[in-house]
Amino acid sequence: MTHRYLLPLAALLLAGTARAQQLGPLTVEKIMRDPAQWLGTSPSNISWAEDGKNLYFSWNPEKARRDSLYRIAPGGGAARKVSLREQPGLPAAEGEYDRHHARKLYEKGGDIYLLDLKTQRIRRVTNTAEQETDPHFALQDQAISYARGGNLFTWDPATGETTQRTDFRKGNRPATGEPTDKGEKFLKAQQLALFEVLRGKDQDARARQQQQKALARLRPKAIWLGTQTVRNLRLAPDGRYVTYTLAQEPSAEKVALVPNFVTVSGFTEDINTRTKVGAAQTAYQLGLYDVGRDTTFVLGYKELQGLDEQPAYRKEYQLKAQAPAPADSAKAAKTAKTTKPANEQRRVVPFGPFWSPDGQHAFLVIRSTDNKDRWIVGLDPATQKITLLDRQHDDAWINGPGIGYDEGNVGWLPDSRHLWFQSEATGYSHLYTYDISSGQKKALTSGPFEVQKTQLSQDGKMWYLLANKTHPGEQHLYRMPVAGGALTQLTTQAGGYDEATLSPDEKTWALRYSTSNTPWELYTMDNKPGAKLRRLTHSTTPEFESYAWRQPEVIEYKARDGAGVYARLYRPANPQAQGPAVVFVHGAGYLQNAHKWWSSYFREYMFHNLLVDKGYTVLDIDYRGSAGYGRDVRTGIYRYMGGKDLTDQVDGAKLLTDKYGVSPQRIGIYGGSYGGFITLMAMFTQPDVFQAGAALRSVTDWAHYNHGYTDNILNEPYNDSLAYARSSPINYAAGLKGHLLMCHGMVDTNVHFQDIVRLSQRLIELKKENWELAVYPVENHGFVEPSSWTDEYRRILKLFEENLKPAGAATGSTGGQ
Repeated sequence: MTHRYLLPLAALLLAGTARAQQLGPLTVEKIMRDPAQWLGTSPSNISWAEDGKNLYFSWNPEKARRDSLYRIAPGGGAARKVSLREQPGLPAAEGEYDRHHARKLYEKGGDIYLLDLKTQRIRRVTNTAEQETDPHFALQDQAISYARGGNLFTWDPATGETTQRTDFRKGNRPATGEPTDKGEKFLKAQQLALFEVLRGKDQDARARQQQQKALARLRPKAIWLGTQTVRNLRLAPDGRYVTYTLAQEPSAEKVALVPNFVTVSGFTEDINTRTKVGAAQTAYQLGLYDVGRDTTFVLGYKELQGLDEQPAYRKEYQLKAQAPAPADSAKAAKTAKTTKPANEQRRVVPFGPFWSPDGQHAFLVIRSTDNKDRWIVGLDPATQKITLLDRQHDDAWINGPGIGYDEGNVGWLPDSRHLWFQSEATGYSHLYTYDISSGQKKALTSGPFEVQKTQLSQDGKMWYLLANKTHPGEQHLYRMPVAGGALTQLTTQAGGYDEATLSPDEKTWALRYSTSNTPWELYTMDNKPGAKLRRLTHSTTPEFESYAWRQPEVIEYKARDGAGVYARLYRPANPQAQGPAVVFVHGAGYLQNAHKWWSSYFREYMFHNLLVDKGYTVLDIDYRGSAGYGRDVRTGIYRYMGGKDLTDQVDGAKLLTDKYGVSPQRIGIYGGSYGGFITLMAMFTQPDVFQAGAALRSVTDWAHYNHGYTDNILNEPYNDSLAYARSSPINYAAGLKGHLLMCHGMVDTNVHFQDIVRLSQRLIELKKENWELAVYPVENHGFVEPSSWTDEYRRILKLFEENLKPAGAATGSTGGQ
């Protein structure tokens, strides 16, 4: 079926002038150019106008240095650029609606605004030089709360009156001036007894104090923070309580510095980056201010089920049963130990509270700082008591779609009786409700797939879900009754659906849609099953479209332990017998790339097309640790990065030789970040499988990476040294046999340049010769400059051409062809 697309005028003019441009044969120089200049820029950041008459989105059809804001009618037509003059008068896309969906509250430019959705009238709640943030409807929608300067304020729309609700102050409470020492008390009493003038002054001082106390009763209690900071201020619906999060930053921890050599000033400038894994972390407490009793409390957690349970991995150390370790790291493994006592209670981080629509109930999400437990608890602010509603425990770590590392997707249903959340209790992230009256937990979805996004309809009667129910690499939108039941599929076309957002009347979807060989574009569709997509934008250029970009085959193969592994396969039309192959390893650790939509690795995707043109077979694997496949795949790298995630690559290489006719002596591997780490592990520990490898911006020693990511997977280095010893490539460098290219940005604030320098010194001391290091003086972790991308991928292509093809068969080894 064909569709008639109404394209924006700017895009039509652009297409007309560029019609003669042809991409021709792929080269590194061509595909690594600035994407905005030749590929095109996809629309993003979609939002609806509150009256539903327009869609707003970021776009760049003009090939400018940055995206601009555009507006288009949901039915199609020409997109119009929104001028900088118009933008301040537009409501913010993000905000909070009241219970009747009649008003929208939002922050913009550090001030608070209130929008009447019926009249479209905007009221400015604040207009100050100080920044106001975090607005919420309060006191059963009768007031508006916001934070300013670390304190909570409310504003009454009816009277315009602003009330300060908290008085947090930095530092410690000042001394009262009254003597505390016995000797001092005696001397004061003696002075007052002897001198009438002093007695009069003392009486005046006491009178002033009483007057100040009387006035203070009209103001919130002064709460002294000491060295703590306060955030997440919330007013209870009845105004009786204010909850807040207290954060205690650790004492000065050593922070890694990254020197920046190429600067405008001409001087080397140090960049403060981060601490390393195992450094002390911020400690959090939930504070509660009882307004009526003018008293503050700090919530305790000692009654939480499992709070004193120690992680399962420590039993390994207690039994002194150690897993195999590499020869040159045996000493580190032999000294492996745990330092925490077995009965120590773990620290936690509180999130919330989340109040029911009727204001009668509240719950918290509490997570252990080792990320192995998440509790959902009811909160009674009057007694400061918590009641366990749900506990999710994972011996590895808690995460997954809709769960994340914070409170995750949680909320209340309109009946104020059911709260909802997502959990991986079954091994896949699904949607649950909990009845606070009966104590019953109910799974609304189930099966071997993930619920990736959730949205509740305005009337609270329907769920809208994004899930990969039909295939792990294919997404669709679904609807489902609020109490659960059959999932009704709304979308039909295979591919990916992103930023899906409903119109204010909930009759129309706006979304981004793409396939594996066509980039994201803006579409609308009716909110009903089987509705057709209506394309609103055309972003790609004729030059990009002149090449027949391949749609890779998404395949599944069995790993050595029987697990199913998904991958993208690119094959030449007429593959050479015993030809070369390249295995690509995506980065980010928890990320999916063997899917049916446009990849965030679009440069690598284009490079894979180039490799296929040159006769290579390319395999892009969603190895253990990747997203989209449930808990077991997600945590398959726990305590051993470079274990199953690496053997999945080795098993993929075997598949290439057994099924696709690839020569076992002509397989290369490459990847960036986590993919660079796996490449190093492959080249060091599997030298007979991979003959050449390109490791880009690689982690070389996990003990030098950050805490937030690494601690979840490998625990702390001083508690689980074995995990670090067997997971860090620097410990295996002696195994290098093939040809290794390493590329790294010198101002990488994520994986520091120090990482690759340390590994280089190790290779020098090991007297290895078949390696090289290319450095990029102006690049951070994600490269930006087209010249850097071009240089890097010319080197990668040269590496493969010279080492994976028979002598004399390589073409374009300089990267120019």
